[in-house]
Amino acid sequence: MTAADKQEPGLEAFDVLARKAYASLPEAFRKLCGNVVIHVAEEAEPEILRDVGLSDPLELSGLFEGIEQSQADDAPPNHVHLYRRSIIAEWAESGDISLEDLVIHVLVHEIGHHFGLSDEDMHAIEERAE
Repeated sequence: MTAADKQEPGLEAFDVLARKAYASLPEAFRKLCGNVVIHVAEEAEPEILRDVGLSDPLELSGLFEGIEQSQADDAPPNHVHLYRRSIIAEWAESGDISLEDLVIHVLVHEIGHHFGLSDEDMHAIEERAE
């Protein structure tokens, strides 16, 4: 679904899209996250924006919070936050990427940067998404 072809999904449909995108990622990559909880919101809350040094909510498309599961036996679940408005804005601007592919890209980069993966590693993971 490209921006020119389809209307933007509402929050509930975007949540479904995000969960399908996560499920399409390679199993080994998903294991890094442990028992991950995916949150979808319209935009980042003001305190999160402050914490990451941003003022415009459209500048933040996602955020990963957590630790590598091998580092703690009783670790709380990790969290991936996806912000619909900023992802939709980027999708509308690009015009040449599907929304599904963009959501996969954001998921992989939020998780990958947290675990220290290189851009090359993350590109390979995106290519392997089902």
